[in-house]
Amino acid sequence: MLEPERHKIIIDALKSKNTVKLQELVELTNSSESTIRRDLIQLEQENFLKRVHGGAARLQGKLQEPSMIEKSSKNLQAKRQIAQYAGGLVEEGDCIYLDAGSTVFEMIPFLPSNIVVVTNGLTHTNELLENGIKTYLIGGFAKPNTKAIVGRGALDSLEHYRFDKCFMGVNGIHPQLGYTTPDQEEAMIKQRAISLSREAYVIADATKFSEISFAKITDLNKATIITNELDADTEEQFNHKTKIKVVTP
Repeated sequence: MLEPERHKIIIDALKSKNTVKLQELVELTNSSESTIRRDLIQLEQENFLKRVHGGAARLQGKLQEPSMIEKSSKNLQAKRQIAQYAGGLVEEGDCIYLDAGSTVFEMIPFLPSNIVVVTNGLTHTNELLENGIKTYLIGGFAKPNTKAIVGRGALDSLEHYRFDKCFMGVNGIHPQLGYTTPDQEEAMIKQRAISLSREAYVIADATKFSEISFAKITDLNKATIITNELDADTEEQFNHKTKIKVVTP
C-alpha cells in the first residue's frame, strides 16, 4: 500500500473515533508496526494527529474550551502529581500568580501559607482563603465557562504587581507554535502574567502536548514545563526548546 493511502486510512480512522491503537492501524493498512510508527510521526509533524502511548489521538478543536467542571474531573491523579511538585517550588515569602487552570487549582493544598497569591481564578479564592493564604483577585470580566477573570480590567490590574513565580495552565503545547489556549483574552492575561514573573511555569498533563488551540500565549522558552509523562520522541522534540520536568509517582 502506498504512503498516501495509508495516511488517508489513518486520518479516516481518527475521524470515526478519538483514539486508535497502533495494532488497529497495522491491521487496517496491512503494514508493519515500524511503517505505521513512521506514518504517525509524519502525520503528527503535519498537525493531522498527535501520538499517544500505543497509538494516535485526534487533535481537539482549536476553539474547543471545556468548562472548569469538565476539566477538573479529567486526569485528576496526574494533575495532583504535577501540582504537588509545582507547589513545592513555592517558598515562604514568595509573591506568586496562579492562573485559573484546573491543574493550577490542585496546587493550593501544597502551598506554604506565608505567601501572597494574585489570581484570576474565581474557583481558587475560597480554597486559598481556607488555607490562610493572603489573596488578591484581579478585576475584570468573569467568564462563565472557565471561571477566569479576563478583559481590559484584568490586564490593568496585573500592571500593579510583580511576581517571583507564576503557574499557568494551557490547552496546547506545540514544539513550533508554543503555548496556546482557545480564548485570546485569556491568552493575553497569561502572556502578561508570564512577562511580569521572575520564573514562569506551565503545568500540564501529557494530553496537552502536540495540541494547538486558537490563541497563542507565548513561545516555549518563556516558561518551564512541568508534566507527568512524556515518551522519548516527544521529550526530544521539546527538550531543546525549553526546560521540562517530568514528575513520576
